Amino acid sequence: MSVEHHPTSCLRLVLASQSPRRSELLRRGGFTFAIAPSQISEIPDENLNLPDQIRDLARQKAMACLNLGKVSKGQGNLVLAADTVVVLDGQILGKPRNREENSQYLRRLSGRKHSVITAICLFEVDTGRLVCEHDETSVAFRNLSEAEVEEYVSSDHGLDKAGGYGIQSAQARKFVDSLHGEFDTVVGLPMVLFQKLLNENGWRVDSQ
Repeated sequence: MSVEHHPTSCLRLVLASQSPRRSELLRRGGFTFAIAPSQISEIPDENLNLPDQIRDLARQKAMACLNLGKVSKGQGNLVLAADTVVVLDGQILGKPRNREENSQYLRRLSGRKHSVITAICLFEVDTGRLVCEHDETSVAFRNLSEAEVEEYVSSDHGLDKAGGYGIQSAQARKFVDSLHGEFDTVVGLPMVLFQKLLNENGWRVDSQ
C-alpha cells in the first residue's frame, strides 16, 4: 500500500558533508543550504548487503547531525547526508590512506570495470521521517600507464576520494573509457535521485 505524503512548508536544507563537490552539485541545482558536516566511524556493517551498508552509513551521518547538536528540532531542518564507495570485484575501495594505497587502487582499476555507489539519506528533523536510497553507476577505465598513475597520485587529488580518484577533474576524466549511469553519482551526490525523493515525500526546500 502506498503512503501519501502531503507537501510541508518550505524546509531548511542542511548538507551533512564538507565535500566541496556535493556543495557544488547542490548549488548548480539551484538549492540554498547550510553546511553541518558530521563525523562517524564510516565502518560498514558487514552483516548487511553492500547497498544496505552504504545506505546505513548515509543514515548514520544524517542522524549524527542531530546527535552532535549540529541541528535542532523546531527549526524546520531537512538534513541531507551521502556516502560514496567504489566497488571492484565485490570489494569496497574507500579513501586511500596514503599515496602508496592510492597507486594500488589506480593500478587495480586500470583496464577494468567497477561500480560507484552513492547512498543519500534525507532526515526531516522535526518529524523524524527518514528516507535512504542509493544509486549505482558503472565505470570502465582504460589501461593506465605507470606514468599516468604516478602523475595523478603525486597531485594528492585522490586522497580524499573513494577509489582514489575524482572524476570531476579533467585529469581523472581521461582515465574513463565508458560510463553507464548518472555522472553525479560518481561525483558523490545523485541529483536525479535527490529530486525524486523530495518529490515523493512532499518536501519543499529553499532554492535560489
